[in-house]
Amino acid sequence: MKFLSFLSLLLVAAACAVSPKTGAKLPDFATYPTYSGSDLGLTFVRGQATLRVWAPTAENLQLKLYAEGTGGEPVSTYAMQKSVGGMWVHQLPAQPPGRFYVVQATIRGQQMAEVPDPYVHAVGLNGLRGALLDPATASPANWPDDRRPELKQATDIVIGEAHVRDLSMHPQSGIEHKGKFLGVAETGTHGPEGVGSGLQHLLELGITHLHLLPTNDFASVDESQLGENRYNWGYDPLHYSVPEGSYATDPADPASRIRELKQLVQTLHRRELRLVLDVVYNHTANASRSSFDQLVPGYYYRQKPDGTYSDATACGNEVASERPMVRKLIVESVAYWAREYHVDGFRFDLMGVLDVRTMRAVRVALDEIDHSIFIYGEGWTAGSSPLPEAERAVKANVLKLDRIAAFGDELRDGVKGHYARQTEPGFASGQPGLEESVKFGIVGAVQHPQLDYAKVNYSKAAWANEPSQAINYVACHDDRVLWDKLTVANPGAPEAELIRMDLLSTTIVFTSQGIPFLPIGDEFLRTKGGSHNSYNLPDNVNQLDWARKTQYRAVFDFYQKLIALRRAHPAFRLPTRELVQQHLAFLPAMPANTIGYQLRNHAGGDAWGTITVVFNGNRTATAVPVPAGAYTVVLRGGELNPKGLDKMVQLSGQPLNLPASSALILVQP
Repeated sequence: MKFLSFLSLLLVAAACAVSPKTGAKLPDFATYPTYSGSDLGLTFVRGQATLRVWAPTAENLQLKLYAEGTGGEPVSTYAMQKSVGGMWVHQLPAQPPGRFYVVQATIRGQQMAEVPDPYVHAVGLNGLRGALLDPATASPANWPDDRRPELKQATDIVIGEAHVRDLSMHPQSGIEHKGKFLGVAETGTHGPEGVGSGLQHLLELGITHLHLLPTNDFASVDESQLGENRYNWGYDPLHYSVPEGSYATDPADPASRIRELKQLVQTLHRRELRLVLDVVYNHTANASRSSFDQLVPGYYYRQKPDGTYSDATACGNEVASERPMVRKLIVESVAYWAREYHVDGFRFDLMGVLDVRTMRAVRVALDEIDHSIFIYGEGWTAGSSPLPEAERAVKANVLKLDRIAAFGDELRDGVKGHYARQTEPGFASGQPGLEESVKFGIVGAVQHPQLDYAKVNYSKAAWANEPSQAINYVACHDDRVLWDKLTVANPGAPEAELIRMDLLSTTIVFTSQGIPFLPIGDEFLRTKGGSHNSYNLPDNVNQLDWARKTQYRAVFDFYQKLIALRRAHPAFRLPTRELVQQHLAFLPAMPANTIGYQLRNHAGGDAWGTITVVFNGNRTATAVPVPAGAYTVVLRGGELNPKGLDKMVQLSGQPLNLPASSALILVQP
């Protein structure tokens, strides 16, 4: 996420929370009663709705029904009844007089604002009111028959990251439903000169998981003014468990966004693609006006000792996931997406803001649905937090988290250069001293006896129990895309040299242990014109330009072959730390800014007996030692053929001259 992404919200007065007064005495939240039932929010039994809302400090709670999602006066008002555990309840009539609802609390004699409840699953325009709609009734045909594609092990995953709009908005995308869930679901679409676009492109590329930037209801786009084409990544959550309306064909129809997201999932599954949702449970777009603070003031957010809101997200507030009812909301929301929408994975934005116990509870809840659902996140915060470091779901604590992965910024910045110091190059651009940082990613962030952890850029010890806990990448939606980073870090370099650096960077990612991650568009040298934070820039900056796929077809073909190579050879995706330690050995006496290693003894049951991988990050050709033997060359620079690029070569053990900014893969059957 970007931490300035929410300063221009359209639907709220300000992006930052209105904090309690400095010096205000905080309530003892630990004394608040809790509710253990699994039926908070609006539930339906044989079509009849019951609303349950947790509001332990409310003196009364009103349920108001409206005919429309915006405007007008209430058509009916009900007094909810206080029940156990701080919960209020009301059973609606079989034929309620309205289609939309809000609740309004009175707390310490003050009437609070009208809000949907925190568990709301269907909403009207702009999420201002909840909808009296059972999401189970808003499904495409044959939805009960939808099944997740097979996934044997986590290290088989190949993730492609995209934004709903970016995939389809280009005028030459060939996609009808531009900027919509249904646009992502369109099949057989083509761009300039007949190149596959949208979903067709993803299928050609060969990824296993499509990671979509936030698709839950967010605050920065006015769903009533879609003609303005306002753009945002969506890291400003309004409702945690409702799809975003601007991605639906009819945002005012509560069923539209639900049905069309399900249709997207169904289409992906039928084509053997899994879906990952980018979820933002670490903060809300606006604390003071949120349903959280309107129903239970202060409880859902962490505070500093002086009573002001803490801000480890750099967005004005941070969610107090360690409090029981907040943890309950997060866990049940994630499980709801997996159960109701058949979602296959979750990427947690600023996962380090959440606590370890909550993430463990998420893992347990998802395992009850499907053990193969994948979880990963950003293992850091954007600022200090009152939650002790030992309790945060940061990289250093991934060792405490079973089957939850984190992004490896060691390899990212090691390969391409520092994320913030934009003109600083990395290993792939000839920057010396980053070999151990790259090797840290090559072994999937697990303990390996040949690594000198003191020389790793960030982590000075392994933080993954298994390679499946390490996400390897060199770029994502944040910061400059890879092509723009290479361009600014290597001023004056000709395009051909930059392409060599790009291919080397990607070869490192897709031959490393762990799970590779690719921002869609890098495979045809996507550019955002140099922007390092395009969270609210126009479509002409963010959209995928399918003409570049035609222009750089050789680059796309290489990426495609590289992904296919990884998926065909289990040696590159070993599932356990023990197998990595047993089969992966780094070559000794390598020159500066080069790395060599072997995957030995049919690693992972691979048909290839020994795989030798060598990287030359120098901008000049370099002689590198390669063990003597008979080899087949399968990858050399930008050429890749698993059957061999030329006849088997006999190496004597003398240094091999490796071209500048290139990789070499040799195999011995």
